[in-house]
Amino acid sequence: MRPVVAIVGRPNVGKSTLFNRLTRSRAALVADVPGVTRDRQYGDGLLGDRPYLVVDTGGLAADFAGQPAAGATLSQQVMQQTRQALTEADAVVFVVDGREGPNALDQDIAQSLRRLGKPVTVAVNKVEGMERAVAAAEFHAFGLGEPYPISAAHGQGIDELMEHVLAPLPRAAAEQPAHADVARIAVIGRPNVGKSTLVNALLGEERVVVSEQPGTTRDSIQLPLERAGKPYVLIDTAGVRRRTRVHEAVEKFSVIKTLQAVDEANVVILVVDAKAGVADQDADLGGYAVEHGRSLVIAVNKWDILDKSERAWAQRELERKLPFLEFAPVHYVSALTGAGLGGLFPSVDRAFSSARRELPTPRLTRVLQQATAATPPPIVRGRRIRLKLAHQGGKNPPLVVIHGNQTKSLPAAYRRYLENSFRRAFQLVGTPVRIECREGTNPYGESRPARRRHKRKRPTRR
Repeated sequence: MRPVVAIVGRPNVGKSTLFNRLTRSRAALVADVPGVTRDRQYGDGLLGDRPYLVVDTGGLAADFAGQPAAGATLSQQVMQQTRQALTEADAVVFVVDGREGPNALDQDIAQSLRRLGKPVTVAVNKVEGMERAVAAAEFHAFGLGEPYPISAAHGQGIDELMEHVLAPLPRAAAEQPAHADVARIAVIGRPNVGKSTLVNALLGEERVVVSEQPGTTRDSIQLPLERAGKPYVLIDTAGVRRRTRVHEAVEKFSVIKTLQAVDEANVVILVVDAKAGVADQDADLGGYAVEHGRSLVIAVNKWDILDKSERAWAQRELERKLPFLEFAPVHYVSALTGAGLGGLFPSVDRAFSSARRELPTPRLTRVLQQATAATPPPIVRGRRIRLKLAHQGGKNPPLVVIHGNQTKSLPAAYRRYLENSFRRAFQLVGTPVRIECREGTNPYGESRPARRRHKRKRPTRR
């Protein structure tokens, strides 16, 4: 097993910057604002040939030893996430600000960390341009051993820090990269529709912070899990509002992280609030996922609080505002009670499998011929569009390449008809199907060189 290293400290000392440096990524959202990180974030670190797991956490308060009461506030839930990270950790990196020097909150945190009974290393951050020994000197008073001056932003002193942290921990062999058959599932939606509650319900634990306050989740959190013996990676994302309502820089970066999570996912679960109905932003998010070729499953949340008439209205709204997502399976669920969640993963599996399906050329061509025979293509400028054969041009999502004459004039409505024909024939569930049309060169077109005209020679008069 890889050793687990937790990064802790008070707000805004550079914990997430250090996390990104250790994982060689931009997985953690970084901003010059206290309290950006709320959930614990895991990443893969490597020092030479030594792999380890690193955990980013939210900023600590003075007393983080107690357990949160029922109905804990947002800050108490963030504290609980940090406590859980410390429980799981084999070693702790306590990050402090070398420019500000130690303060009373640092002293209180150090005192609590000494009681953990785990190796703790003090990382004195932001010492770029300073005398390193002088910057670290004041932190000897914590009684946690030799402080290590670093600059997480510039990468200074990082290797020395991690060599010290990992020295007493067991060595783990380098792991194989994740298998390509593992589905990556991004959970997206507007703020406060219940994404984090749904993620916790699917995981079976309070893994991410949940609050009635919109915008609680700010980062994209990757969560490995196993269900029915199959591995998955679940990605909880920040809620996305309309662009005109996004003003804070942190929220703008959160939106970017959400859209990146969609790009990196195989399957997207679009969470819709059944009580509030389908908003334009829901359609925009669904359209973004389809545009980027992602398989889609729709989870209509808070279904348990609707009466019969409200449910009928919600279903009509879904059909009216999301007709372009008719290929996506719809589940009416309650993330709070767990009702209806059992069918989500089977739909995710079918969508993941459908996006990677092999489509044989003979059968594709046969389906094309049957579709055109049932509903012939329209006539354009007095000539009928002729579609001759089809073959697969790509997967994830399936790409069908159709060859014929005048295919550039094929209307969008007929393309959708062909997409649905291929989807029904191959039982493709939850995945968009893309159509690419190609046409052969017209031998009578103006682009070909003009044919030579052979004139008969007239007899010469003598």
